[in-house]
Amino acid sequence: MCRAAGHESALKIGSVLREGNGSIREGILVCSNPGCLSEYPVLDGIPILLANLRAYVSQNFLPVLCRDDLTEPMESLLGDCFGPGSAFDSRRQHLSTYVFDHYGDLDPGEGKQSPVPPGSIRRLFQRGFSLAERRAEGPVIDIGCAVGRTSFELAEQVDDIVLGMDLNFGMLKTAATILESGCVCYPKRRGGIVYERRRFPAAFERAEQVDFWVCDATALPFADRTFSAGISLNVLDCVWSPYDCLAEMGRILKPGGSAVLSTPYDWNAGATPVESWLGGHSQRSGHRGSSPDILRSLMSGGGHPNAVEVLELLSVEEVPWTLRLHDRSFMEYLVSVMVIRKKMENGSA
Repeated sequence: MCRAAGHESALKIGSVLREGNGSIREGILVCSNPGCLSEYPVLDGIPILLANLRAYVSQNFLPVLCRDDLTEPMESLLGDCFGPGSAFDSRRQHLSTYVFDHYGDLDPGEGKQSPVPPGSIRRLFQRGFSLAERRAEGPVIDIGCAVGRTSFELAEQVDDIVLGMDLNFGMLKTAATILESGCVCYPKRRGGIVYERRRFPAAFERAEQVDFWVCDATALPFADRTFSAGISLNVLDCVWSPYDCLAEMGRILKPGGSAVLSTPYDWNAGATPVESWLGGHSQRSGHRGSSPDILRSLMSGGGHPNAVEVLELLSVEEVPWTLRLHDRSFMEYLVSVMVIRKKMENGSA
């Protein structure tokens, strides 16, 4: 759906430029509103549905245009040329960290000697899903799916479409490649700018129910009450407006629909303006800068003047989440895993 300039209009296929495995690999979607006619690209099977498309593409030219057919020696040589701190190296570092966490447990060559076992995000998902109780009936959204493991896990639990969305095109491209090929291939960082290419199969039940789109979690291109359930793991502290992210979740969920949220409250001014942080500052306030307290207050009945009244907090647990940076470096967080629910139209549960 196109929600540009205040209207809500369906998108239609403007042109199909390349197809593969029964899906559009490259094409253009067009807004059906004659007064808008905005165009949105489909690249590598991934629709990019953003209002400010020009800014996004210009800022993400590397992952959008980056080739994935390089041999390991050539990728290594180019990595040496670009050097540490480059956009090329930053992209490889992110892929190394997140693909290891999402899929490393499926790698038969991984072994058990790593001080940090992979699959931390999957364990967060499993804990949150077990707390949610209600089984979803209808489309489900994975907001901030990164490289996609949680979307595949969701598809094994529900009987409808699962839409994984993120702003990071490089991450989504990896997820879409796994969906299409059933194979994981990524650069695993050993240290510095030394990487090892890992490749292994990854087959998931009901993978055909999954799709991946570029969307903004604070301005989702969907009609009200579209999704029966959702998850958003470790995203809230990575968006420019956590409040708008919560409000959008309340808007797109069907009444009675539940969602699993998690966050380490690891605020960074580069991702979220300090004024938009939920805690982590303003120690002189009533909440003394406590992020969990402020997040609770934003739910129905929490007392916040800007509370998202349609959402209610059902449960909270603290769960560890560990990320591997390289062979000798790891980051460990204590993450709040929450189950929230959208109230029924009459305000009942």
